[in-house]
Amino acid sequence: MPRLQIEDFDVGSEIEALVGKNRRTGAAVSFLGVVRDFSRGERVTKLEFEQYQGMAEKELARLERDAVEGFDILDCLVIHRTGEVGVNENIVLIIVTSVRRSDAFRACQWVIDELKRRVPIWKKEFLSDGNHWVENHP
Repeated sequence: MPRLQIEDFDVGSEIEALVGKNRRTGAAVSFLGVVRDFSRGERVTKLEFEQYQGMAEKELARLERDAVEGFDILDCLVIHRTGEVGVNENIVLIIVTSVRRSDAFRACQWVIDELKRRVPIWKKEFLSDGNHWVENHP
């Protein structure tokens, strides 16, 4: 079950919990998105994430389901933070478990790409000289 939350998450605990759900797990692949201190040549001080309440949760759940149905994986978890997130803090965690690593790698890449394309979460960058909403997700 995906989560949108303001508070940070513990990567190790989340991986351990998902791996522990299925004894067939032979691979766990994760992606961790973190706030970097620059964007387009400017210094970033923090990010702010807003969501379309209700719709973002539904689309994240659909995304996890699509990953399990579309790839040869056992499970998938997506956690995305909302609100203000500082430099070097966690933004998003995707964990995919499977019997074999190649399936988990492919699915994990697909999930982050689809999340950025499909899920109504918007990012505002706070820079040293102002702020702006990011229109595309590189």
